[in-house]
Amino acid sequence: MLATSTFAAEAAPTEHAGVSLKPQMLVHFGGGFGITNSMLVTWIVAAGIIILAQTAMRHPKPIPDRRQNFWEWMVEGLYTFLENIIGRDLVRKGFWFYATIFIFILIVNWFGLIPGIGTVGWGHYGPSGNFVVDRPLLRGGNADLNMTTAMSAVFFVMWFVWALQAQGVGGFLKHLFGPKGETSGIIKILMIVIFFAVGWLEVISILFRPIALSFRLFGNIYAGESILEAMSTMVPWLSPILPIPFYFLEVLVGFVQALVFMLLTAVFTMLIAEHQEGPEHAH
Repeated sequence: MLATSTFAAEAAPTEHAGVSLKPQMLVHFGGGFGITNSMLVTWIVAAGIIILAQTAMRHPKPIPDRRQNFWEWMVEGLYTFLENIIGRDLVRKGFWFYATIFIFILIVNWFGLIPGIGTVGWGHYGPSGNFVVDRPLLRGGNADLNMTTAMSAVFFVMWFVWALQAQGVGGFLKHLFGPKGETSGIIKILMIVIFFAVGWLEVISILFRPIALSFRLFGNIYAGESILEAMSTMVPWLSPILPIPFYFLEVLVGFVQALVFMLLTAVFTMLIAEHQEGPEHAH
């Protein structure tokens, strides 16, 4: 999220353009490819998570220190939480994805709240002598629709793979288009026609899931950035104080959105594989 900045707070109202929908390009390779400020944030967060996890768990101890204890507590807590929702077998198969996506989204969301994210970079001096940032060095990673879409696309591919593993091609098609329940005679023919039509609606619903996932996360994080930026420029002499309550709100929003993204991916997977999990999936 955008941090409170003296320069941004003193910007004249005529120069205030709000938070850009698009990330700014830092390095351009040509052909529309390059490194954006939101990509840089995601790389920093990913590298930080990997380094912290590796240093804490490289040599696990029987009596863990604080770092090892924290990672063990977090992973065990997530595993137990998901196991109670989607079942033991399914969480064993997909826990690596669910835990990774939760931790990554959470840290990216909170990293965006660090002062200077979105307010330090390249710009120009306005007529009143204040500095206006046109191209921030860093931008919240999940305030970039490209990032949230990429995560949703990865989940969609994994969901399709897990669905085929759980049900096979025939079972997958039957799950979508096959009639449900035990019927006979003309009622069975009618149910076949109805469920075949409903199956196409289910296909459309499945195709829209990654779109909904990406826009939900992007919309909430981008809205939070816009609110913080507006609060920091609304009343210049209150700019260091006015955004503070919204910072606490965005800390909560960052956690909730990471949890929602993880839970939706887990539940979507459970729904397509539930008949394979049997009664064990409901705890």
